[in-house]
Amino acid sequence: MAREVKLPQLGQTMEEGTVVNCLIKVGSEVKKGDVIFEIETDKATLEMESPADGFVKHILVETGQTLPVGVVMMILGDKDEEVPQGFTDSPKAASVAAVSPAVATTGAEPAKPAAQPMGTAARTIASPRAKKLAEELGVNLAIVAGTGPAGKITEEDVKRAHSTSSGQAASTKAATPAAAAAAEVKLGGAIPLTKKQRLTAERMVESKRGIPCFYLTIKADVTDLVELRTKLNTSSLQAGQAKISYNDFIIRAVAIGLQKFPIMTGQLVSDTIKLADTINIGLAVSTPNGLVVPVVKDAHKMDLKQIVTAVKVLVEKAQNEKLLLTDLEGACITVSNLGAFGIESFIPVVIPGQCSILGIGRITDTSIPKKGDRKLMSMTLSVDHKVANGDYAAQFLDLVRKLLEDASTFV
Repeated sequence: MAREVKLPQLGQTMEEGTVVNCLIKVGSEVKKGDVIFEIETDKATLEMESPADGFVKHILVETGQTLPVGVVMMILGDKDEEVPQGFTDSPKAASVAAVSPAVATTGAEPAKPAAQPMGTAARTIASPRAKKLAEELGVNLAIVAGTGPAGKITEEDVKRAHSTSSGQAASTKAATPAAAAAAEVKLGGAIPLTKKQRLTAERMVESKRGIPCFYLTIKADVTDLVELRTKLNTSSLQAGQAKISYNDFIIRAVAIGLQKFPIMTGQLVSDTIKLADTINIGLAVSTPNGLVVPVVKDAHKMDLKQIVTAVKVLVEKAQNEKLLLTDLEGACITVSNLGAFGIESFIPVVIPGQCSILGIGRITDTSIPKKGDRKLMSMTLSVDHKVANGDYAAQFLDLVRKLLEDASTFV
């Protein structure tokens, strides 16, 4: 029996998604749980699984389309079932056509139109997104070969034409975020934003406009912590366990600090400050496709070993683009560590929906009178002044410092 497959809500805050890859074709058989599309949201690129077994009868979306949650993306049916045209013309399926024209809906896989010059007015048709991108990249639509339905020019066609004119390899894969990041960037060129980059930019502007911040900087003497980490990692290596990073210690200290100063988890809602139900801490992670912030859930309930395991899993999922939206939601504070790049200190931007973000700099060697050679680490806390005042936030940051300076905190 024919069944509509809709774009699911892959996370609590997801309202729309962009199709970055279609992994099935008309006529192919899929099993429940098979990955059928890759969907990019504002937070990550996620895998969409088939909700049922069946054979692909119609694919109603194209790569590059941005669709609202609930839109019909494809039709599944039995092997020899013929799905009538009227089925795909239903109001639900028609919502896809409102976003952009659907692909051919025949029982067999449609042949892709041969590339044809767009020299005539009859052939110069393009989707709104393709037109906008062409304008941004300076691509002449009159010479772009359209591969969409009826020769329509898609975003991918524009990207391909731009890549070809720039001497880059023209392929569908080259239009993906990973390939775009690896592509050579030249002065004077133009780099189209991915959905994630665009929405990240919007959220950062929202942060600067709507979150009045103040900033606190402090240095922690982490000499004993460095020694403890070396000792623990030596024993962990011998036991075949995960290596401990400085971020693991910092997350543990921040979790304890937030328990003592819970207002730092809050958000201003009307005339009240709504505190978080649990302590979830985001960790900024760099990936080939940009920055993501997976979240360590219930960090206050974890000891150091549990945090190490949780962070390791999240980082691996981030690097392999396997994060779920649930892995990216619910943080009340974020830790961003740029010490590995030699940065001594920086002022991070608070993520909307959170009260603060802690920026960590590299550990530097210094000599202190009566103490000798020591190792210092700079920490800068950006705080939403609507939620917390300077005195309260300073006490929180000072406690985090003391916890990091006392190695017994983690033993």
